Amino acid sequence: MRGRLTSNAPLAPLVWFKSGGNAQWLFEPKDVADLTDFLAALDPAVPVMALGLGSNMIVRDGGVPGVVVRLGKPFAKVAAIDATTLTCGGGASGILVSSTARDAGITGVEFLRSIPGTVGGFVRMNGGAYGRDTSEILIDCDVVLRSGQRTTLTVDRLGYTYRHSTLPEGCVVVSATFRGHPGEPAAIQAEMDRIAAAREASQPLRSKTGGSTFKNPDGHKAWQLVDQAGCRGLRRGDAQVSEKHTNFLLNLGSATSAEIEQLGEDVRAKVQAHSGIELEWEIQRVGVMK
Repeated sequence: MRGRLTSNAPLAPLVWFKSGGNAQWLFEPKDVADLTDFLAALDPAVPVMALGLGSNMIVRDGGVPGVVVRLGKPFAKVAAIDATTLTCGGGASGILVSSTARDAGITGVEFLRSIPGTVGGFVRMNGGAYGRDTSEILIDCDVVLRSGQRTTLTVDRLGYTYRHSTLPEGCVVVSATFRGHPGEPAAIQAEMDRIAAAREASQPLRSKTGGSTFKNPDGHKAWQLVDQAGCRGLRRGDAQVSEKHTNFLLNLGSATSAEIEQLGEDVRAKVQAHSGIELEWEIQRVGVMK
């Protein structure tokens, strides 16, 4: 092991909500070989979870048992390999991917500019925004399975649906190949600017939040259902439904993860009572309750 292994590691500083308990173990591998060796030697009974930027996640107050794998700078590189194709590390941000694509004259991945996460999360959750999804641009991904085996999975093997994939439990996405189309850097930048302005105008970007909380049901927008159910500004302790965008939950200061999650359940109940529609969580809720 050449990376860093930390016991009882606080996760709250690493996630956007700034709440939640500790990881039993936090492993930050030095490179892919370090990760494969570590997982191969790890007791198969120990659970493993990958952590990106922690933007779309509630870490429960009791913490996360087993090992949390966090991919750092060695996994955050992006490069154009031809006129339409990018190879991206699993820890690379959407901003880095879209900016590299712009510089290489590759269009079609601008939507990643608006998703506050990493390539590994995009691949696992079929991340998307502004009418585009990861499944539309992904060619394949390299993953390290829980066993420590490294393998390549093509997009057709990932069972993609809306914000869901069939990636094996406990695997870590270490890289992905995206394909766009030839484009003009100036036009690509203009689209990125449009997306950034739209996010700034509609989302509480400078708050402690987790991004979009609920999936959009077929034929509906989650935020409209939440708003129509009278949940705008609804609070539980220091957890609040955003008044700017009602599909965002906020930590106003010292909210616990339990308060944030229970507020989400309050919203689900109110929407069910008002419209008869059951909202599904989009935010990942991990760990154990305290």
